[in-house]
Amino acid sequence: MDTKINGLTKIKNKLLQDTNISILLFIFIITVITLGGILGNRFFSVGNMQSMGYQISEFGFLAIAMSLAMITGGIDLSIVANAGLSGIIAALTMSGAFFPIEGMSEMTVIVISIISAVTCSTLCGLLNGFLIGKISIPPILATLGTMILYTGIGMAITNGESVRVGISSFSKLGSKTFMEIPYIFLLMVLAFIVVGFILEKTKFGREIYMVGENKVALEFSGVNAEKVIMKTYALIGFLVGISAIIIVSRVNSARMGFGDTYQLQAILVAVLGGIDPDGGKGKIMGVALSIVVIQFLQSAFTILQFTPYAKKLIWGILLLLVMTINYLINEKKIFNLKK
Repeated sequence: MDTKINGLTKIKNKLLQDTNISILLFIFIITVITLGGILGNRFFSVGNMQSMGYQISEFGFLAIAMSLAMITGGIDLSIVANAGLSGIIAALTMSGAFFPIEGMSEMTVIVISIISAVTCSTLCGLLNGFLIGKISIPPILATLGTMILYTGIGMAITNGESVRVGISSFSKLGSKTFMEIPYIFLLMVLAFIVVGFILEKTKFGREIYMVGENKVALEFSGVNAEKVIMKTYALIGFLVGISAIIIVSRVNSARMGFGDTYQLQAILVAVLGGIDPDGGKGKIMGVALSIVVIQFLQSAFTILQFTPYAKKLIWGILLLLVMTINYLINEKKIFNLKK
């Protein structure tokens, strides 16, 4: 009995220490109860849960990427454009546009395509890091510029049209399951664990937080902040590349503009998850919890047949609401400290 009481006390103290996680848990519980009451078995069916597992995976990598950018005190407005361009590179490779694929095994072509896409996305991320870290262009301007650049390259290559994947078996990568759980969902969970470990337990992770919290102090400690920023954005690009592969495997084609709403949702998830837009604060666990809440709402909107325009309106309102709540919480903390 004492052991159980001590365990509950530790959990309670942990929740009180992290206000954002406590709020997220409350929102999650309210969301589950509300959706259960309104939609019932239509929402909590095995088919719908599995469908959410597929959808959340491609978006989850973009949310992690955006969170990393915001922890450094920046933002990456180019993640969707980067994913689109990288997906097009993968699709064109599998279509034999860059080199003849006749005589090659399907698995060999798929591996080459995946490597090509991830290399492209990582280089795009590295370019962002170079512009922000080395040339000191503000992140919002640098990534706005590269967003237009990557979109322009993708549109020029495809003439604005979709590129069909030439290998039909590639689509199976995005639909395979393990005990009814999509492989890509398990891959996303692994990504959350690995990135969380990097941020919490490694020197590189601490440097990422320091860049966002106090870049000058980091420089005085002997750490090259420019390299940290470049490595961080390269990691962001790598994560975007994986998302691009998942997206292409799910729809069996690639085009610029697919997943445009992910940009706003990625920012929403990061802020809702407790990532400070000013940098230096936030945990990946909060992002994981917030993405589940957002996906639950997204699935509910689909079941209720909300239009895409209504969804954008709701995401915008929710983002403003979350930012306002976070601001009021921070102001209250500051006020208490002064008292």
